[in-house]
Amino acid sequence: MTIPSTPATLSYLRDNARSLLNEFDAADALASYYALHHDPKRTTLFMHRDQEGMVDGFLARCQTGFDLFRPLVTLRMRGLGALPDLLSEGLVPARPYLMVVPSPILERIAPYVTFSEVTHNLILRLDPTRFRPEVNVLVTTRHDPDGHPRAEIRQGAQVIATAGINWRSPVFAEVFVNVQEGQREQGYGRAVIVALVTELMKLKVAPIYAVAENNPASYEAALRAGFVDTGAREVMGQAVRVSSY
Repeated sequence: MTIPSTPATLSYLRDNARSLLNEFDAADALASYYALHHDPKRTTLFMHRDQEGMVDGFLARCQTGFDLFRPLVTLRMRGLGALPDLLSEGLVPARPYLMVVPSPILERIAPYVTFSEVTHNLILRLDPTRFRPEVNVLVTTRHDPDGHPRAEIRQGAQVIATAGINWRSPVFAEVFVNVQEGQREQGYGRAVIVALVTELMKLKVAPIYAVAENNPASYEAALRAGFVDTGAREVMGQAVRVSSY
């Protein structure tokens, strides 16, 4: 049985979802944020219970600023019994979603959704013992409209490198980095990462970084800034539920 949340039941269902997550594990960081901490007004949580009434899966569907036209979807489950019902209840057929799931789940989802625009990400986590704060006069820090720290390098009025966060939970903050083409391989990416991480450490949250496996330059910049590979892997892509199964 799958139960969708309402404004009145979301908090209760979030408490139920905790049994399927480890909020202190980088592999569950994104799912923990969207299932447990994302704006309640923009979150619908679908909870599945087995025949004994035990929670064995959830699907979180969230409206985000990351992609205004495709809701972000992530899920967790114990066993396979919950999967068909969660996808049937949580996804509207033929509508595109931005889905982020652990890599091992991808094969299980394949019979029910069509995946495209797929990115395979490595999940890195900051190792504080490897981090060395640095002052770079080219980098300025400020706060974005949500109050999160942001680090930038500018040339005149143009931002050529920036680091910020995609989301922030009480435990983790997911870092993003963008360096304009033509400005790469000059150390700008590492410089803004270091500045951003310095601010996040003041907030006592652990920075993590999801880097595409085909982006070795970004991966190396993160390692030089003190991140380490956790071994966790996730897949992000456009998911469209098939009409029937």
